[in-house]
Amino acid sequence: MKIDLEQLKSIDFNDVSKWPRPLKVTAIVLLCVAVLGGGIWFDTRSQLAVLDTAHRKEQELKNVYTGKAHQAANLSAYKAQMVEMKRSFGAMLRQLPSKTEVEALLVDISQTGLESGLEFELFKPENEKPAEFYAELPIKIKVTGNYHEFGKFVSDVAGLSRIVTLQDFSIMPMKGKKKSQNVLEMEITAKTYRYLEEGEGPAIAAKKGAGK
Repeated sequence: MKIDLEQLKSIDFNDVSKWPRPLKVTAIVLLCVAVLGGGIWFDTRSQLAVLDTAHRKEQELKNVYTGKAHQAANLSAYKAQMVEMKRSFGAMLRQLPSKTEVEALLVDISQTGLESGLEFELFKPENEKPAEFYAELPIKIKVTGNYHEFGKFVSDVAGLSRIVTLQDFSIMPMKGKKKSQNVLEMEITAKTYRYLEEGEGPAIAAKKGAGK
Protein backbone atom coordinates (compact mmCIF):
# COMPACT_ATOMS: atom_id res chain seq x y z
CA MET A 1 0.00 0.00 0.00
CA LYS A 2 1.30 3.39 -1.00
CA ILE A 3 0.17 6.80 0.06
CA ASP A 4 0.19 9.48 -2.60
CA LEU A 5 1.77 12.71 -1.34
CA GLU A 6 -0.77 14.70 -3.25
CA GLN A 7 -3.52 12.86 -1.37
CA LEU A 8 -1.87 13.78 1.98
CA LYS A 9 -2.13 17.47 1.13
CA SER A 10 -5.88 17.21 0.61
CA ILE A 11 -6.59 15.06 3.70
CA ASP A 12 -8.83 16.51 6.37
CA PHE A 13 -7.25 15.30 9.63
CA ASN A 14 -10.41 16.17 11.54
CA ASP A 15 -12.44 13.66 9.51
CA VAL A 16 -10.86 10.24 9.85
CA SER A 17 -13.61 8.53 7.87
CA LYS A 18 -12.40 10.20 4.66
CA TRP A 19 -8.76 9.17 5.12
CA PRO A 20 -7.35 6.79 2.48
CA ARG A 21 -7.18 3.17 3.56
CA PRO A 22 -3.35 3.04 3.69
CA LEU A 23 -3.27 6.06 6.01
CA LYS A 24 -5.91 4.56 8.26
CA VAL A 25 -3.92 1.31 8.56
CA THR A 26 -0.71 3.22 9.28
CA ALA A 27 -2.41 5.36 11.95
CA ILE A 28 -3.93 2.30 13.62
CA VAL A 29 -0.57 0.50 13.64
CA LEU A 30 1.17 3.54 15.13
CA LEU A 31 -1.57 3.93 17.74
CA CYS A 32 -1.30 0.27 18.69
CA VAL A 33 2.49 0.52 18.97
CA ALA A 34 2.19 3.63 21.17
CA VAL A 35 -0.38 1.99 23.47
CA LEU A 36 1.63 -1.21 23.67
CA GLY A 37 4.86 0.68 24.27
CA GLY A 38 3.27 2.80 27.01
CA GLY A 39 1.84 -0.27 28.71
CA ILE A 40 5.17 -2.06 28.59
CA TRP A 41 6.97 1.03 29.96
CA PHE A 42 4.65 1.54 32.93
CA ASP A 43 4.56 -2.17 33.73
CA THR A 44 8.33 -2.50 33.40
CA ARG A 45 8.94 0.53 35.60
CA SER A 46 7.03 -1.02 38.51
CA GLN A 47 8.85 -4.32 37.97
CA LEU A 48 12.21 -2.51 37.99
CA ALA A 49 11.30 -0.94 41.33
CA VAL A 50 10.41 -4.37 42.73
CA LEU A 51 13.68 -5.77 41.34
CA ASP A 52 15.68 -2.96 42.95
CA THR A 53 14.04 -3.66 46.33
CA ALA A 54 14.81 -7.36 45.92
CA HIS A 55 18.47 -6.57 45.19
CA ARG A 56 18.75 -4.47 48.36
CA LYS A 57 17.08 -7.19 50.42
CA GLU A 58 19.44 -9.76 48.93
CA GLN A 59 22.45 -7.65 49.98
CA GLU A 60 21.09 -7.30 53.51
CA LEU A 61 20.62 -11.06 53.76
CA LYS A 62 24.14 -11.61 52.44
CA ASN A 63 25.52 -9.28 55.13
CA VAL A 64 23.56 -11.12 57.85
CA TYR A 65 24.77 -14.46 56.51
CA THR A 66 28.38 -13.24 56.45
CA GLY A 67 28.11 -12.08 60.07
CA LYS A 68 26.53 -15.35 61.19
CA ALA A 69 29.14 -17.36 59.30
CA HIS A 70 31.93 -15.36 60.96
CA GLN A 71 30.42 -15.97 64.40
CA ALA A 72 30.02 -19.67 63.68
CA ALA A 73 33.63 -19.94 62.49
CA ASN A 74 34.85 -18.25 65.68
CA LEU A 75 32.43 -19.96 68.06
CA SER A 76 35.13 -22.02 69.78
CA ALA A 77 37.25 -18.90 70.28
CA TYR A 78 34.26 -17.05 71.75
CA LYS A 79 33.58 -19.92 74.14
CA ALA A 80 37.21 -19.97 75.27
CA GLN A 81 37.08 -16.20 75.76
CA MET A 82 33.93 -16.49 77.87
CA VAL A 83 35.56 -19.15 80.05
CA GLU A 84 38.60 -16.90 80.55
CA MET A 85 36.39 -13.90 81.37
CA LYS A 86 34.46 -15.94 83.95
CA ARG A 87 37.72 -17.16 85.46
CA SER A 88 39.13 -13.61 85.66
CA PHE A 89 35.87 -12.29 87.08
CA GLY A 90 35.87 -15.03 89.70
CA ALA A 91 39.45 -14.18 90.67
CA MET A 92 38.54 -10.50 91.04
CA LEU A 93 35.42 -11.37 92.99
CA ARG A 94 37.47 -13.40 95.45
CA GLN A 95 39.49 -10.26 96.17
CA LEU A 96 36.34 -8.62 97.50
CA PRO A 97 35.72 -9.47 101.15
CA SER A 98 32.42 -10.92 102.26
CA LYS A 99 30.31 -9.16 104.88
CA THR A 100 31.95 -11.16 107.67
CA GLU A 101 35.45 -10.36 106.40
CA VAL A 102 35.08 -6.57 106.24
CA GLU A 103 35.82 -6.10 109.93
CA ALA A 104 39.06 -8.05 109.62
CA LEU A 105 40.04 -5.96 106.58
CA LEU A 106 39.47 -2.73 108.52
CA VAL A 107 41.78 -4.06 111.23
CA ASP A 108 44.38 -4.86 108.54
CA ILE A 109 44.24 -1.29 107.21
CA SER A 110 44.61 0.29 110.62
CA GLN A 111 47.37 -2.18 111.58
CA THR A 112 49.21 -1.31 108.37
CA GLY A 113 49.14 2.36 109.36
CA LEU A 114 50.48 1.64 112.83
CA GLU A 115 53.26 -0.56 111.44
CA SER A 116 54.22 2.29 109.09
CA GLY A 117 54.78 4.53 112.13
CA LEU A 118 51.66 6.64 111.74
CA GLU A 119 49.40 7.88 114.52
CA PHE A 120 45.67 7.77 113.84
CA GLU A 121 43.55 10.76 114.68
CA LEU A 122 40.53 9.53 112.73
CA PHE A 123 39.50 6.15 111.34
CA LYS A 124 35.81 6.35 110.43
CA PRO A 125 34.05 3.80 108.19
CA GLU A 126 31.07 5.46 106.49
CA ASN A 127 27.82 4.02 105.12
CA GLU A 128 28.08 1.46 102.37
CA LYS A 129 27.16 2.47 98.82
CA PRO A 130 25.67 -0.54 97.00
CA ALA A 131 26.30 -0.99 93.26
CA GLU A 132 25.28 -3.78 90.85
CA PHE A 133 27.03 -6.72 92.51
CA TYR A 134 29.24 -5.10 95.13
CA ALA A 135 29.11 -2.49 97.89
CA GLU A 136 31.59 0.33 98.31
CA LEU A 137 32.74 1.12 101.83
CA PRO A 138 34.49 4.52 102.21
CA ILE A 139 36.72 5.07 105.25
CA LYS A 140 37.77 8.55 106.34
CA ILE A 141 41.31 8.49 107.71
CA LYS A 142 43.43 11.19 109.35
CA VAL A 143 46.95 10.29 110.41
CA THR A 144 50.15 12.08 111.45
CA GLY A 145 53.68 11.22 110.43
CA ASN A 146 56.29 12.11 107.81
CA TYR A 147 56.51 11.62 104.07
CA HIS A 148 58.45 8.37 104.38
CA GLU A 149 55.81 6.89 106.71
CA PHE A 150 53.00 8.07 104.45
CA GLY A 151 54.66 6.42 101.46
CA LYS A 152 55.16 3.15 103.34
CA PHE A 153 51.52 3.14 104.41
CA VAL A 154 50.25 3.70 100.86
CA SER A 155 52.57 1.00 99.49
CA ASP A 156 51.60 -1.54 102.17
CA VAL A 157 47.87 -0.92 101.67
CA ALA A 158 48.32 -1.50 97.92
CA GLY A 159 49.96 -4.82 98.78
CA LEU A 160 47.01 -6.15 100.80
CA SER A 161 45.35 -9.26 99.42
CA ARG A 162 42.00 -7.45 99.28
CA ILE A 163 41.16 -4.55 96.99
CA VAL A 164 41.61 -1.19 98.72
CA THR A 165 41.90 2.13 96.89
CA LEU A 166 43.18 5.38 98.38
CA GLN A 167 41.72 8.67 97.17
CA ASP A 168 41.43 12.37 98.01
CA PHE A 169 44.93 12.85 99.50
CA SER A 170 45.54 15.96 101.55
CA ILE A 171 48.89 16.52 103.31
CA MET A 172 49.59 19.61 105.41
CA PRO A 173 51.78 20.70 108.32
CA MET A 174 50.54 19.92 111.79
CA LYS A 175 48.55 22.64 113.54
CA GLY A 176 47.90 23.50 117.15
CA LYS A 177 49.75 22.03 120.09
CA LYS A 178 51.29 19.19 118.06
CA LYS A 179 52.78 21.57 115.49
CA SER A 180 56.22 20.38 114.41
CA GLN A 181 58.46 20.89 111.39
CA ASN A 182 58.99 17.14 110.96
CA VAL A 183 55.42 15.96 111.58
CA LEU A 184 52.73 16.25 108.92
CA GLU A 185 49.03 15.52 108.85
CA MET A 186 47.43 13.48 106.08
CA GLU A 187 43.74 13.13 105.37
CA ILE A 188 42.76 10.41 102.97
CA THR A 189 39.74 8.35 101.95
CA ALA A 190 40.28 4.60 101.71
CA LYS A 191 37.70 2.62 99.81
CA THR A 192 37.24 -1.11 100.09
CA TYR A 193 34.62 -3.24 98.43
CA ARG A 194 32.67 -6.33 99.27
CA TYR A 195 30.50 -8.49 97.06
CA LEU A 196 26.78 -8.52 97.72
CA GLU A 197 25.26 -11.84 98.61
CA GLU A 198 22.22 -13.07 96.70
CA GLY A 199 19.19 -10.87 97.33
CA GLU A 200 21.18 -8.38 99.39
CA GLY A 201 21.45 -5.66 96.73
CA PRO A 202 17.69 -4.97 96.36
CA ALA A 203 17.26 -5.09 100.16
CA ILE A 204 19.97 -2.45 100.70
CA ALA A 205 18.54 -0.26 97.95
CA ALA A 206 15.02 -0.51 99.45
CA LYS A 207 16.35 0.32 102.90
CA LYS A 208 18.26 3.28 101.53
CA GLY A 209 15.14 4.54 99.69
CA ALA A 210 12.99 4.20 102.81
CA GLY A 211 15.44 6.30 104.79
CA LYS A 212 15.07 9.30 102.45
